[in-house]
Amino acid sequence: MKFNKTILLPLLLLPIWFLIYSNLQFFTDAFINSVLGMTKGTHLTEALRFFIFEFPKVLLLLVLIIFFVGIIRSYFTAERTRKALEGKSTFMGNVMAGLLGIVTPFCSCSAIPLFLGFVESGVPLGVTFSFLIASPMINEVAVILLYGMFGWKVALIYICTGLTIAIVAGWIIGKLKLEKWVEEWVYATKLGESDEEEGEITFLQRISMGYDAVKEIVGKVLLYVGLGILVGAGAHGFVPETFMASLMGKDVWYAVPLSVLIGIPLYSNAAGIVPIVSVLIEKGAALGTALAFMMSVIALSLPEMIILRKVLKMPLILTFIAIVGGGIMIVGFLFNLIF
Repeated sequence: MKFNKTILLPLLLLPIWFLIYSNLQFFTDAFINSVLGMTKGTHLTEALRFFIFEFPKVLLLLVLIIFFVGIIRSYFTAERTRKALEGKSTFMGNVMAGLLGIVTPFCSCSAIPLFLGFVESGVPLGVTFSFLIASPMINEVAVILLYGMFGWKVALIYICTGLTIAIVAGWIIGKLKLEKWVEEWVYATKLGESDEEEGEITFLQRISMGYDAVKEIVGKVLLYVGLGILVGAGAHGFVPETFMASLMGKDVWYAVPLSVLIGIPLYSNAAGIVPIVSVLIEKGAALGTALAFMMSVIALSLPEMIILRKVLKMPLILTFIAIVGGGIMIVGFLFNLIF
């Protein structure tokens, strides 16, 4: 790869990024009050204020952090991940798989090739599931949005609880010895050796890969971010304060299981669901209930279950949903008790 301007561009734009991000509230208030001249405190004004402030804030966070995550991810290819998990078993294998799932967030469309690669390499089934749970659930978009809307404490809680669910669920699946419910053709598949490790990548090339990651990922999630924040803005401005508390509040005993059951068949990525969760909490939903809803939507998405059906039999898919869903409910109840 030749040295080009795209390597310097992200570094030159950093000062502009910090200037805009640190003055977002000022720009928003000036636009709403001075340019549009809207009446302060009305439903429409507050909904619009929410959207105008949150959309660029989330977008700026996505651009900055995905750039650096893109550089980090250049060290963790699918082939290296597969090789790192070869020969690993029992609980430590689940721990390593969960940690690798955090730094190598693959989308649901990658589930089958990754699953085939892991099985063909002799990676235990439970360890494979720990990776498949952690990878979509604890991805950079989810963490960035949670940090931007709730702060680092909630983002850290999400990472720790998501990692715990991935490790424990994978370990349980491994102990249950469910290999008989994997489609027979999977074990007969021979993928051969990948050549993606050939060649040495320079750090300047990794910077360029971070820039490419921004273009690719932000382009894919921009619409979801906009729609999610638009829905959140509507709820922020027009939904009564007590409405969500009556459905998802801490004192509603069935709120957590109901939220998980509703979330499992739904489909949205983190970019679309986090802004909605933010408003749910603002309107009175309990933190544990809202996080449980978010986890069930992201970790147990309907498209991924349909894709995995090509390699897994229904009893294993249903067992997977039950174990992960049960873990998410436990997390929801636990955090409703603590917070």
